Amino acid sequence: MNALTLPDIASQASRQPLPLEWVGMCGIALPVLFDGQRLAANADVGVSLDDGEARGIHMSRLYLALATLESETLSPALLRRTLQSFLDSHEGLSNSTHLKIHTELLLKRPALVSLLAGWKAYPVSIEARLKNAMFHVELKIDVPYSSTCPCSAALSRQLIQQQFVDDFTNKPLQHAEVLAWLGSTKGIVATPHSQRSVAQLCVRLDDYLDELPLIALINDAEAALGTAVQTAVKRADEQAFALANGQNLMFCEDAARRLNQALKRSPGINGFRVRVIHAESLHAHDAVAESHCNWEVA
Repeated sequence: MNALTLPDIASQASRQPLPLEWVGMCGIALPVLFDGQRLAANADVGVSLDDGEARGIHMSRLYLALATLESETLSPALLRRTLQSFLDSHEGLSNSTHLKIHTELLLKRPALVSLLAGWKAYPVSIEARLKNAMFHVELKIDVPYSSTCPCSAALSRQLIQQQFVDDFTNKPLQHAEVLAWLGSTKGIVATPHSQRSVAQLCVRLDDYLDELPLIALINDAEAALGTAVQTAVKRADEQAFALANGQNLMFCEDAARRLNQALKRSPGINGFRVRVIHAESLHAHDAVAESHCNWEVA
């Protein structure tokens, strides 16, 4: 018996001729390599369907071409080669292609004072496009941090001052008594509210970069904010964190401005957008601020 030729329905002519901007797959599971780590990732991949007469693309070719990402460290050059392979496998059908990789980068972070350290996960998206030989890479990173409200801090200090007046007016001040008062709940009658916050960074890379500066961007953002959330801590680390927050009061507007200035100093970036979210502990809503540079905003 002769083997039958399997039908290729995608190669048939479209019943409704019309080009499509993007056709592909989302949520493809695959491992990727970065900074010596093998990370679990999901990929969105697709091409344009510029030949409106064609019924469809060859999705299996895109899927199989993703295998190159499993064995080489993620880099702009690797992303460009992968995108070019998508177009090569769709010659005559497509002129542009798009790849987006979602993963979490694990970094080991030291405690502030002690010798402890622990792992912290940073959600990351890497988006690459190739259209008419023009190649672009964008990185999206979420950086968590702590923020203490300046207004709440000022109101708390005022209450502590008033309590001091109430407790010590017309009394001779004794060093030991004042010291004990400062260490008691009677003296420190109010504390400012703080919240876990997140900085969402989206940056467009210069074409000349050989590496993806994910770790450098995270480090720059955490240095600018000054109060990155911690992993493993002892009491000395927790006290140092409280001190850092007390000396680093910030509204969401302050955080957005700090990140704007930090990213402007980062090499290899030709545009960015910043969005900071302070998950309020006072309100049932979030405080949000955005900033951008060389970035079109809809």
